[in-house]
Amino acid sequence: MNTVTYTKRLTVKRHYDVIVCGGGVAGVAAAVSAAKNGCSVLLMEKSNILGGLGTLGLVNLFVPMCNGRGKQIIFGLCERWARLSAKYGYDTIPAEWRDGEPKEYTEKRYTQRYSPYIFAIQLIEELEASGADLLLDCMACDPIMEGNICRGVITESKSGVEYYSCGMLIDTTGDCDVLRRGGVPTVAGENFFSYFGKMITLETCQKAIDKGDIRLAFSGKISGGSINLFGDGQPADVPRWSGLTVEEVTDYLVTNQKLMLETLRESDRFSRDIAMLPMMPNFRTTCRIDGDYTLTVGDCYRHFDDSVCAINDFEHRDHLFEVPLRTLTRRDFPNMLTAGRSASGGGYGWDLLRVIPPAILTGQAAGEAACRALSEGCGAAQVNIRALQAKLERENVMIHFPDSYLPEDRTVIIHGKNAAEIEGGHN
Repeated sequence: MNTVTYTKRLTVKRHYDVIVCGGGVAGVAAAVSAAKNGCSVLLMEKSNILGGLGTLGLVNLFVPMCNGRGKQIIFGLCERWARLSAKYGYDTIPAEWRDGEPKEYTEKRYTQRYSPYIFAIQLIEELEASGADLLLDCMACDPIMEGNICRGVITESKSGVEYYSCGMLIDTTGDCDVLRRGGVPTVAGENFFSYFGKMITLETCQKAIDKGDIRLAFSGKISGGSINLFGDGQPADVPRWSGLTVEEVTDYLVTNQKLMLETLRESDRFSRDIAMLPMMPNFRTTCRIDGDYTLTVGDCYRHFDDSVCAINDFEHRDHLFEVPLRTLTRRDFPNMLTAGRSASGGGYGWDLLRVIPPAILTGQAAGEAACRALSEGCGAAQVNIRALQAKLERENVMIHFPDSYLPEDRTVIIHGKNAAEIEGGHN
């Protein structure tokens, strides 16, 4: 392969205690949490709005935040933002959960579908209130490394190529872009044939008028591929994209958008329009950190001494998990962390970590851990875990799920399969 050497003198902008790369919900949570601890924080996002897949990707859903038996598991910033997302836009919070955890038993799950663009603007307000700085339309390109220590990040924006130095770096790009380029061990994934947009039709508009509910106007569906998270029905002739090269991303987008066009050709052009297209790939699992620990379904109902949050299975009732700090760190890269979609999960464990509620909670934990590492003068993996847990609990995060929530039958079945059939052990 031919190569070129490219040398350029960069402008050094300023130093931050914490730099967060990627403004999805995990990144915003990390930046807000770090800034509220008094750290100087910079959040950089390559697009024009915050929220990542939760806004740009049109995956605008707080998946179930309870155990399926009327007990809430996920609190913290996630609970605050779920309620916030219902303040100015439409909401779908079930009546049973409207005023908080139900007083009586229910199998209705606590979810919230929100307006993606209104929520994106609300996240701007949340970030500004925390005191963190923000750069939009700014891509984090490469970390500057001294051995295994990250000294800062090279950015590309309208201002050109610039450099920001930092004490701690949190990669919430969703794809481990910065950690991977810094030499942190990562694991690549695969993505099914999925690409979902929102359609508006004369029929959905009429429904919205009849019901007085604007969200019904966007209830029409249009998709390229429509394969679910388990890969059911994945076409044999369609690749499982890694999403880690520009060629693969382009192939995915073009393939899906052309398929949408084929669908549109079969309908009356005056009766419908595409209201929203995902402005980023609907990739679920592109690349994650090979963390100090990898969460799998085998960890269901297990307590961890270094848990930073408890989460529930969004697809199956009863399943409860704790997320160790070790899923966000590598001891040999002491000032670099991750959260959200690139936390260390294996198989379905990766799916559990990548959705909105755990992404927010792990982002919150990463922000808190980064500040604590700076104040304690240690690596992120070596912080005083009891002090970190106590701080998160004060921020209304459930660290350890109550054993009273555990079912008598603790057999773990995922999508009709026993956990042992899905994946092996953990590290």
